[in-house]
Amino acid sequence: MGNLNLEIKKYILIYGSLLGGISVVFGLMLFFLDMHYQQETSVTVVNSLISISVIGIAQFVYRKDNEGIMSLSHGLKIGLGIAVISGIIGVMYFLVLSNVLDPEMMNKALEMGMNQFLDQNPEASEEMINQVRSMQEKFTGPVMTSSFILIFSLLFGLIFSLITGLILKRNRPE
Repeated sequence: MGNLNLEIKKYILIYGSLLGGISVVFGLMLFFLDMHYQQETSVTVVNSLISISVIGIAQFVYRKDNEGIMSLSHGLKIGLGIAVISGIIGVMYFLVLSNVLDPEMMNKALEMGMNQFLDQNPEASEEMINQVRSMQEKFTGPVMTSSFILIFSLLFGLIFSLITGLILKRNRPE
């Protein structure tokens, strides 16, 4: 049974690194196409499909290598572990992107967010605009953004691994 956890770690490291690498390549593609500021639904859908596919593949391969058996708890461990590894890689990519590749990224993102707010609320008072700007600045620092990346990675990892784990789980016959 102890060897089983070692095997899970192997799958977590391999597929977490794979998901992180694919996500970085996708992020670089968006950067070079100058689409990394836009919060398009299609980008979110593609990211979600990549994540659920890698988690599902990892769980499937684990189940296949484990004589066709995988409990839901092992599926969740695999999925959450993959989410942690890919989230850490995502944070590192964000830090390189925002400090090296595009140091003005956060200022541009704040400006786009403020323009979007003003488009949706043309009657907003100066005081309200200043409050929104202040809140945006508080939540777009490197520590907060890195924290959000990890939190959302874990949240979506939990959801995706639960879905795929429920589909792929197989208990030992009694």
